[in-house]
Amino acid sequence: MATNADPRLRPLARERSLPDSRAQGLSIVVPVYNEAAALARMHGRLLEIAQRLAAARSLSCEIVYIDDGSRDGTLAIARELPAAGVDVQVISLSRNFGKEAALLAGLDHARRGAVLFIDGDGQHPPDLIERLVGHWLDDDCDVVYTAKAHRANESILRRLSVKTFYILLNWGARPKIPEDAGDFRLLSPRAANALRQLPERNRFFKGLSSWIGFRQMRIDYEPAPRVDGRSTWNLRRLIGLSIDGVTAFSVAPLRLATVMGTVLALIAFLYGLQIVYETLVYGTDVPGYPSLFVGVMVLGGVQLIMIGVVGEYIGKILEEIKGRPVYFVAEHDVKLAEDAKQIDHDTRTAAE
Repeated sequence: MATNADPRLRPLARERSLPDSRAQGLSIVVPVYNEAAALARMHGRLLEIAQRLAAARSLSCEIVYIDDGSRDGTLAIARELPAAGVDVQVISLSRNFGKEAALLAGLDHARRGAVLFIDGDGQHPPDLIERLVGHWLDDDCDVVYTAKAHRANESILRRLSVKTFYILLNWGARPKIPEDAGDFRLLSPRAANALRQLPERNRFFKGLSSWIGFRQMRIDYEPAPRVDGRSTWNLRRLIGLSIDGVTAFSVAPLRLATVMGTVLALIAFLYGLQIVYETLVYGTDVPGYPSLFVGVMVLGGVQLIMIGVVGEYIGKILEEIKGRPVYFVAEHDVKLAEDAKQIDHDTRTAAE
């Protein structure tokens, strides 16, 4: 849980950057998709935390909801959420672009300095926000990310799949992406600005947040059980997200193709030597059809798999070349904090 910062430099860095960072405030970005049942409860908890941060640390906050093309009443509920002491933005995307696009939309529209990302289903514990903010302001950390403390409640197959995913993702990657890290994290103003400068459209948020560097800290937590609604993540979407993450941030599948090709070529070469040896020394006739059939099937299957892997990367290249926007905004509503409205009204009344 240590950062990569030199402890001798932290006090001086805090002394220079802390007042400016606090003055810029904090944007809490909440991507939502079909979360009508949980949204009001989540908003209430975020309001309480924002008010505590304002009182304890003089930190101004805003909440940014990104509706990623929900099909239930999520958007209607979000429009009615009160702005009690904090500004509230509600951004509706023109369709469901996926979570990575929703995170980018939140980052683009955040109006404060630091940015905190948290899911809208309530499984990311909002009470942990104050701890993340503390490490940012007190310990001068630029990226404070959370990770699952354990996976004891998951099946062996799921744990093995996750382990395989991170092995592929981190094979030859620099820097390594922390295992079990989630999207629930806080970015300091300079880390958020660095993330905004990355131009790619095939984005993998967890990987990019690690790639930018700066001072990073890990916080382990146990996800809360889902109280309202149901998860929209199924096996197909999880596999798709894993493939997108690996191909967007790692060349491990291509390297694996090279290794498999080399191994198969070596096996074929050794088998050929064995055939020549048995024919010359013992005069043995090697049956041809079974060995030929198996060899063709194995090589054909491997070639098709590797063509598919290369096709995934070519598809990513095609998307980057097209240069299409990552998302489109259909609606954008901004509610100023009720306190700010009252001050503005009083000022105008006095001027008149």
